[in-house]
Amino acid sequence: MAHLHKILVVGGGTAGWLTACYLAKALNAASPEGIQVELVESPNIGLLGVGEATFPSIRSTLAAIGLDERRFLAGATATFKQGIRYVNWVRPPGTSGPDHFFHPFSLPSQRDGSLELLPYWLLGGAPEGVAFAEAVTMQTHVVDHGRAPKRAGDPDYQGPLNHAYHFDAACFARVLAEHGQSLGIKRHLATVERTELDEQGAIARIVTAELGALSADLYVDCTGLRASLIDGAMQSPFRSRRDVLFVDRAVALQVPYPNADTPITPYTTATAQEAGWIWDIGLRHRRGIGHVYSSRHSDAERAEALVRRYVGPAAEGLEALHIKFETGYRPEHWRKNCVAVGLAGGFVEPLESTGIALVELAAYMLTHLLPGDVGDMERTARRFNEMMVARYDRIIDFIKMHYCLSQRRDSAFWIDNADPASIPATLQDRLALWRHRPPHRLDFIADLEMFMTASWQYVLYGMEFHTDLEPMRSAYPHMDAARREFAMIRQVADRALADLPDHRALVEQLCREHEQHRERDAALAVAVGG
Repeated sequence: MAHLHKILVVGGGTAGWLTACYLAKALNAASPEGIQVELVESPNIGLLGVGEATFPSIRSTLAAIGLDERRFLAGATATFKQGIRYVNWVRPPGTSGPDHFFHPFSLPSQRDGSLELLPYWLLGGAPEGVAFAEAVTMQTHVVDHGRAPKRAGDPDYQGPLNHAYHFDAACFARVLAEHGQSLGIKRHLATVERTELDEQGAIARIVTAELGALSADLYVDCTGLRASLIDGAMQSPFRSRRDVLFVDRAVALQVPYPNADTPITPYTTATAQEAGWIWDIGLRHRRGIGHVYSSRHSDAERAEALVRRYVGPAAEGLEALHIKFETGYRPEHWRKNCVAVGLAGGFVEPLESTGIALVELAAYMLTHLLPGDVGDMERTARRFNEMMVARYDRIIDFIKMHYCLSQRRDSAFWIDNADPASIPATLQDRLALWRHRPPHRLDFIADLEMFMTASWQYVLYGMEFHTDLEPMRSAYPHMDAARREFAMIRQVADRALADLPDHRALVEQLCREHEQHRERDAALAVAVGG
């Protein structure tokens, strides 16, 4: 029986350092008896400081690795994200009807013993014109008034409203690198030149320019789209899903705020365009704005012109970053003794911020499925791959739903997205069922889903999908109680505005507290040293 002694993460950035931190903390890498976790990254590969949006799971991940929330906020120039505001997705701008909807992170209100409100909303129990998300959660009201999801006195990564974060990806990676080394991760600064395999086709070692050969029992490929190990050495094939999700390019700008006290939007804004959509993310000192588009329906020049028009005069003189990608994944994320995490394993376009969430998932699964015996590697890999593929397919269905339910027919991009040939059969089946009943938790397998039932409901009805519950009206006899519940949610939302701080004010306060704590620690160190 051969025990696992060392794991080598190849590649830094968010994927590499987040995975290494999770492994090191869970496996007690700082202990001499623990499994060693090492990371090698090139000193010559710069990190892109694009604005990165996350999923609420990031809170439990950061708590699990023991990273102080204030340190994270200050170091990563992070802000709070409470959901996604979709603009012009249902219909083209300038046409009659609502021009936006909100996908909140908080679950629909359902107090112990109270009613499930969705059927009553579908049957007209909420005030006329009130969207589902606004009717069943106070979060829409809270973000519309620029409030944060928590108060300064709430514990780290906790608060009254569910939330995630926006942050600068390069800054976040630096915070993780510093924290990771305190967890016992051994860091190598070296450029990987090649990968050498053993007689069985597994990785024997990687060879670097500066440090020579580095070896381990398990290699984690976090080399991004280059996929140097899983593709270059292990030749694990890539399965494209561009037949379902068309966008494959992006052009991004970093836009400074006009003033230091400019309000920070507490959500991601996704504004639909003729051949894709524009993201707008508020960080502490700037906005990250970019246009994701389909190269089959537009080109780089047109896309850059649209994002500059969206930004307005503030875009003058700003350098645009152009990015190529393809939605898809490797059915074998794990082959032999090599596991791909992050972009090396796959990518789903950034509409619902699944990129880092998939890194978190892979790190969690790798940690908890890790074989005690190296001989069990192949069995573990099969289980890991099955679960990753299932997650990807379900995420792709969820993202596609945003596009295929649109009423837009003003460009070839939107017409093509409504073509049944581009809609997976699994999604078509669900939508057919939901014509006569709303989504239920029994439609989903919790351990294989990234998006729970509420997210499907928020987007489905935000996109103005029609579920005909009228034949079942008699099964919902508590309309008066439901109306009282809808009214109560609005009253609680009004009270929450007095309880929750302004978003920027909270971010600035927590960052100030972090700096004060650092200064006290530095002064204490000087006093002790003296």
